Amino acid sequence: MRIGHGFDVHAFVAGRKCILGGVEIPYELGLDGHSDADVLLHAICDALIGAAALGDIGKHFPPSDMRYKGIDSRELLRNVVALLEKQGYRVGNIDATVICEAPRLGPYTSQMCLNIAADCKTDVGAVNVKATTTERLGFTGRGEGVAAEAVCILFTL
Repeated sequence: MRIGHGFDVHAFVAGRKCILGGVEIPYELGLDGHSDADVLLHAICDALIGAAALGDIGKHFPPSDMRYKGIDSRELLRNVVALLEKQGYRVGNIDATVICEAPRLGPYTSQMCLNIAADCKTDVGAVNVKATTTERLGFTGRGEGVAAEAVCILFTL
């Protein structure tokens, strides 16, 4: 069994979609980044990669590589899972937290869990996504961006 932790942050910007957990969230701002900037999936990717001691998301999908410009982060997650399988691992479970004042994510977390479970080839009961605020403190509290944390367990195949 291997345990991993991931963390990511993206700033809000105008003119982009707000995508979290592979779900387009209706909101007046989107997240800035080289890919689709899905901060939740990036944190999960980092947790999974870290659990296998394979570096981090930037090592495998560098922002300097134009192949990843605008890429759907669900594709990145599927690539991470394929890498883990080649290394002899499978996803045991994932627990993730999205940190932002807005938008409200409660109505979308079930679909996020379904997307993540499908991409990780695991049961939806092994995936948990929750959202919290920072009580208006810090950059997330001021509405400047979104942060996400994730922990996971990997099992050997």
